[in-house]
Amino acid sequence: MNRIAVFVEKMLYICKFGKRAGRFGQEKIENKIIETNIFYYTLNNIRFMKYLFRSLPVLAACIMFTSCMTKKQFAAMETEYNALKKDYQQCQLQLTECRTRSSSLDERLTEAQKNNDQLRSDLAKMQRSLNMSLNQSSQGNVNIAKLVDEINSSNRFIQHLVQAKNQSDSLNMVMITNLTRSLTREEMQGMDIQVLKGVVYISLDDRMLYRSGDYQIGDQAGQILAKIAKIILDYKDYDVLVEGNTDTDPISRPNIRNNWDLSALRGSSVVQALQNNYGVSPQRLTAAGRGEYNPIASNDTSEGKTRNRRTQIIVTPKLDQFMELIDQAPQNTSDTVNY
Repeated sequence: MNRIAVFVEKMLYICKFGKRAGRFGQEKIENKIIETNIFYYTLNNIRFMKYLFRSLPVLAACIMFTSCMTKKQFAAMETEYNALKKDYQQCQLQLTECRTRSSSLDERLTEAQKNNDQLRSDLAKMQRSLNMSLNQSSQGNVNIAKLVDEINSSNRFIQHLVQAKNQSDSLNMVMITNLTRSLTREEMQGMDIQVLKGVVYISLDDRMLYRSGDYQIGDQAGQILAKIAKIILDYKDYDVLVEGNTDTDPISRPNIRNNWDLSALRGSSVVQALQNNYGVSPQRLTAAGRGEYNPIASNDTSEGKTRNRRTQIIVTPKLDQFMELIDQAPQNTSDTVNY
């Protein structure tokens, strides 16, 4: 192309400034340029046709390959796809369990760190008291021995409390894991499970249990209550509180005066179902109603009202266990120590 450009430039120069070049010479040069363009256009078309003919076998092979797949092979591939899809859904459920377990472990770690800091602070205070006692008289030395005994007794009690709390946290984790594994994906969408300060909160959407504006338990609630009842029966040292909650929409029926009545009746219905249908001891059960006064979302929107219409099943260690721990606490004799 560079040679042709030089040639054309020279011919134009000759036509413009040469004495012998006339009109006939200029037309000849222009014809030469046209013939050159036609030649290169034809050459490019020939190259394209060669490339096209070289590609035809490859295209034919691709068409033959896709047309050779049988229905049996397609069915096998579809079966493999469905199996992979099922494995993916199972992995999603396992991921949810791991996230729940991780959140609970983080809470336990934070609580343990707080306890550790408190223990360090208590130890520092006791150490300062011990150092002050070391500067006293011989009578103070006797008092120091009593103080050391008291410190050791307090430390043993603190360790006992820590062990009891760790045991309770471990049981709560096992409880949540077992319950989560027993639930289907659809059941998990209408349920919220949390552990707050050693207490397990199971929150159920009212649509899973009752008809709108009613407190009678529907047939669809049987499966979910059966799974919860099994967990409750496995942990006999825990008490169960069932709380009904409503939104702010008013209600008035012959046997339901307001939302206080509705929430209390809903809690009572669940308690009676756990007792009569699933064999949970009534000594472990308590029914309560919070009305519209324990919201977890704003009642200004329909989504917030839906979240507030819920029934909470709260599983807690028995209070007498805590009272026994308090009774085991060492008596404080520091007021009898003379300095």
